[in-house]
Amino acid sequence: MDFNSILIGSEHPERLVEYYTRLLGQPGFADGGYTGWQLGSGFVTVGPHDKVTGKNAHPGRIIWNIETTDIVGDFERFKAAGAIVIAEPYAFGEGEPLSIATFADPDDNYFQLMSPMAP
Repeated sequence: MDFNSILIGSEHPERLVEYYTRLLGQPGFADGGYTGWQLGSGFVTVGPHDKVTGKNAHPGRIIWNIETTDIVGDFERFKAAGAIVIAEPYAFGEGEPLSIATFADPDDNYFQLMSPMAP
């Protein structure tokens, strides 16, 4: 198996498209109300969903991650682009070299920047 993509459903997908475009750049595709960005070999897609209304009541239930070798640089770039910061870069545990930073989108879905993990 190979993980392919994540779809973020929203009552107001246009708001999420504008937000993620500021952070991730121009989308790789936009078709039929769905807009997506390729990150590595997978896609993050935003689109309408008739069962989704309002903000996410449980934003920590599903958190998707973006792997980067420059946590601090990408964190600052996202922050300057208007990202909603939940947690600034921090290590997983005391003495750990790996870092992680947490953000939310306008619907209160959480996502993170994280250092690469060994296979």
